[in-house]
Amino acid sequence: MKYICLGYYEPAKHASMTEEERNAMFDECFEYDDYLRANGHFVGGEALQPQETALTLQWKDGKAATTDGPYAETKEQLGGILVLEARDMNHAIQLMSRHPSLKYGSLFEIHPTFDMSDMMKKSEQRRRKLAAQ
Repeated sequence: MKYICLGYYEPAKHASMTEEERNAMFDECFEYDDYLRANGHFVGGEALQPQETALTLQWKDGKAATTDGPYAETKEQLGGILVLEARDMNHAIQLMSRHPSLKYGSLFEIHPTFDMSDMMKKSEQRRRKLAAQ
């Protein structure tokens, strides 16, 4: 089963670290990511740019509208995502509890993904049927 792991951090804490501390943190984190890859648990992941580069997309007054910045004010900022392959939630927790970024103040939300393959197949069948009429 796949799990989306949302990694949060406090920008002020990160900014207060020395370059040496940041390098050590990144080295540990990337080494653990390599471990997850080597064992078939790392499906994908990306770091995110700072929150001031983000925008919120929503439906407003009958059309798509954007707002600068993330949706909610927060002390932490979403720093990245990791897609993890794990047997179940307990296994995902075990894997992520060993992630070195935790000891540097990061936290993770772990969300099970929803398998939409049956819904997608049924939708495709309906759309094909409509197109054939």
